[in-house]
Amino acid sequence: MPQDRAGGPAEPSSSGAGRAWSGHEGAEAFAAVEAATDWLLGYPFVFRALAGAGREDGVLLDFGCGPGRVAGRAARVLGMRIIGVDASPEMLALAREEGTPGAEYHLVADGRVGGLPDACADAAMCNHVLASLPDERTVLEVFTEIHRLLRPGAPFALLTTDPACAGIEYASLRVGEPGVTYGPGDPMPVRLRRTDGTWQAVRNHAWPVETFPGLLERVGFTGVAQHHPTPDEAVGVADPDHARGRDWAAERLRPPLVVTTAVKG
Repeated sequence: MPQDRAGGPAEPSSSGAGRAWSGHEGAEAFAAVEAATDWLLGYPFVFRALAGAGREDGVLLDFGCGPGRVAGRAARVLGMRIIGVDASPEMLALAREEGTPGAEYHLVADGRVGGLPDACADAAMCNHVLASLPDERTVLEVFTEIHRLLRPGAPFALLTTDPACAGIEYASLRVGEPGVTYGPGDPMPVRLRRTDGTWQAVRNHAWPVETFPGLLERVGFTGVAQHHPTPDEAVGVADPDHARGRDWAAERLRPPLVVTTAVKG
């Protein structure tokens, strides 16, 4: 879930104070997140959004690439070369170990990616990065840097959880507490299921999905649209075995993920 950011993802609650998912231990903990709900209602729909407008054999920017597994799948599905960027050297080390052919990885420092020229990417995705951002200024910094790195007319897909779904336990996550309404940047507890079946508590920030269109337009994106994918829509989009593997009862009741798409103007 919260993928690491230009500034880092949410910090595991067991690790105490300090930088989010910092160090080797934090990176390994994040790599152990199961993300079943994301692989049903999130990443496949991001790939579909970019397949319609990205260039095959072009460059896909993964902003907040984390351990590189989503980028690796995207490269295979979309036929694009990956540029992954992240604020965590440890996450980048794991991403390089993933061994995605032709991929390159760069460190984000102070909101910028050194060594990458303007308009170097043909499409971009940013998955669960904003959950770690505490205020509007840092969200705008991320959107501004993504905008800089995209060529004119290139598509951008943003994957986030919906804080309006607070308190519902999904297959692999629970965001917020029941009955609580979260505003932009509010601290919001999140639980993520690990691959061993246990749960990891993390501290995130809430970003209501209706805040994104205005912020994206402020930095120069156009054509903003939003979509709440459903399990029924996932048939034919997500991996068939994965889609059939559970009943996805909570996901059917209220889908928790939102894909926001836009185009660099």
